[in-house]
Amino acid sequence: MRHAKTWLVVATLAALSCGCGGHAITNTTRYDPNARPVVKDATREELLGEYNQIARNVKTVNATVELKPTAGSKYSGVIDEYHEVKAFLLAAREAEIRVIGQAPVVGTTVFDMASDGDTFSVSIPSKHKFLVGPVAVERTSAKPIENLRPQHLLDALLWPEVRKEEAVLFEEFNDENGRYYVLTVLRGGYQTEILRKIWFDRANLQVVRLQTFGPKGILVSDVRLSDWQPVAAAASPSPLGSASDGVSSFARAIQINRPHDDYTLNLQVAKITLNEEIPAERFKLEQPAGSELVHVGEAGEKKQP
Repeated sequence: MRHAKTWLVVATLAALSCGCGGHAITNTTRYDPNARPVVKDATREELLGEYNQIARNVKTVNATVELKPTAGSKYSGVIDEYHEVKAFLLAAREAEIRVIGQAPVVGTTVFDMASDGDTFSVSIPSKHKFLVGPVAVERTSAKPIENLRPQHLLDALLWPEVRKEEAVLFEEFNDENGRYYVLTVLRGGYQTEILRKIWFDRANLQVVRLQTFGPKGILVSDVRLSDWQPVAAAASPSPLGSASDGVSSFARAIQINRPHDDYTLNLQVAKITLNEEIPAERFKLEQPAGSELVHVGEAGEKKQP
């Protein structure tokens, strides 16, 4: 009886594995060995070194980009897509940035915005408005496109270095799009929280995603980077160094998603130079004559002629 039961189990398993048609495998796809995805291995320390090499050595950015904003989402119920704008972008550590956007073909200025890390200013010539306010203002406009701030671009271009005293977790993550390593940097203090996540594509160990979190786990910024290409060094020697100081390439496609500001900004980099010395006056944005001054973040948004 025992032998009969054993053979019954074996026969049942064999039948299940073969299926009704007698075949266990319904379809087989074979890939050419040269077409198989590459999966590279790296340690936590190696990845931190790769990230910090870029974070330390990119001091300034001088770029010409195509900007395409998308405001709203399916969660807000409305999605507004805007035309692409050609923009000239300057960024420098510690926190200075200037972005001038121009309409295609005609070349008229659509916006001019700047930030020094403490305050931001935005000039909108078509509306004759000049907006100023503190970088840390938490007010969110009912019109998502008005939440766009110059420092949001700065955070995507000039990365903060991961310090030795910061706790960093290390993990693998796999999905249908690829295989990744993820470094999770923790915020210390009374309660440990996630500060940022740094994603590396295991096909080439390049940084492909940067997530920044606020208090209570709020996802403040989600930046995706792709199309890494060689960069040009400054045309003349600079005390800031050159692109050869450990930075051989830079992402040409950058998507900035700000879920709580309810907008997404796509950047396509046409031209970029790293570590060029940029005069301080090029970051200064003065209020245009005849424009209306609007103090963003103040009660009632104080307006002055």
